Amino acid sequence: MVKHITEKEFETAAATGTVLVDFYADWCGPCRKVAPIMEEIAEQYDGKLIVYKVNVDNERKLATVFKIQSIPTVFFFPKEGQPLSQVGGLSKEEYISIINKYLIN
Repeated sequence: MVKHITEKEFETAAATGTVLVDFYADWCGPCRKVAPIMEEIAEQYDGKLIVYKVNVDNERKLATVFKIQSIPTVFFFPKEGQPLSQVGGLSKEEYISIINKYLIN
């Protein structure tokens, strides 16, 4: 299940392990298309990956920290190393390819 997260929860959440964060807005059409994909990914990778959503309208400071200029933007946080970001909506297969290559190896 995808978990909505706030700025206060983010630091602790990002330190929990392998994390995917979807920065979105309710009014964003491409974000609405990505939402069910994120739910499917959260279910498929349950126990291996945590999927969070950040509403950029509600969490402006967090969006600023991550320099979100376009949505959807998805960040992939491995247990170790630098995060990877992807701007724009992708297909489920494209997200899975990134997850398998970058997060689950």
